[in-house]
Amino acid sequence: MPSDPSAADLAKRYRVDDGASFRLADFDPDDTWKLEKEGSKDLLAASIARLSELQERLYAQDQWSVLCVFQAMDAAGKDGAIKHVMSGINPQGCQVYSFKAPSAEELDHDYLWRCVKCLPERGRIGIFNRSYYEETLVVRVHPEFLRKQHLPPSLVTDSIWEHRFQDIRSFERHLARNGTVVLKFFLHVSRKEQRKRFLERLEDPEKNWKFELGDVRERGFWDEYQRAYEDMIRNTSAKHAPWFVVPADNKWFTRLVVADAIISALDSLELEYPTVDPAQREELAKAHEALLAEKGK
Repeated sequence: MPSDPSAADLAKRYRVDDGASFRLADFDPDDTWKLEKEGSKDLLAASIARLSELQERLYAQDQWSVLCVFQAMDAAGKDGAIKHVMSGINPQGCQVYSFKAPSAEELDHDYLWRCVKCLPERGRIGIFNRSYYEETLVVRVHPEFLRKQHLPPSLVTDSIWEHRFQDIRSFERHLARNGTVVLKFFLHVSRKEQRKRFLERLEDPEKNWKFELGDVRERGFWDEYQRAYEDMIRNTSAKHAPWFVVPADNKWFTRLVVADAIISALDSLELEYPTVDPAQREELAKAHEALLAEKGK
């Protein structure tokens, strides 16, 4: 983020490292802290420029990778946040995957399989638009989806959600221990704002394509999803894999928080361009002389 004191360490306000006492009700979807929309474009532009610089170092150093997981209710602004925050990133250094309903092939593997295949390589930022966390959200709210996963009946017990939380905690610990920085964003939109955005999609012909009838059906399970999100964050927050409960009723503010979180994480890695040893410098000097000599020819 830029040096504006009102924007410093913005994401820390919404970071959850320990979910033991987490309550979703403690976070206001309409919060914008001390910032105003006026001037937010300049703040975001500065953040995008800084993020681009850090991403180039990440790519050049080729040691760390970054995984950004986005989860939210429909119309919370995941696509827009990804589009705007990552707009300055070199496409070579960024990978984006959107996970829809699993295919028949994916259902014949464990639920982490399709996400593991898409993990970012060293030097790259990977973005999951939805993720393996859907297995503790939509599958939990709709148990009929669980029956399609071909699990042995003896494994489908009342403890299955706790077991999945354990699996995810272990998986993210494994990633952290192998050089992947894990950042998880829950875009926290209010029911009122979601309704407003759905109506905009229905009333604006150019936004009709964004609307699906299933979105309204899922809205009917709002309370169940809120409980599932709260339990998810409570059980899977950790210092090495924090959740950011990002206010999402104001898209401009959402994007500032997401950008600040990613920038702060990259800054903490102390990224540097690879150094050149004396022998390599000597070879570079020879190459330089050879290229200069070509001019005379």
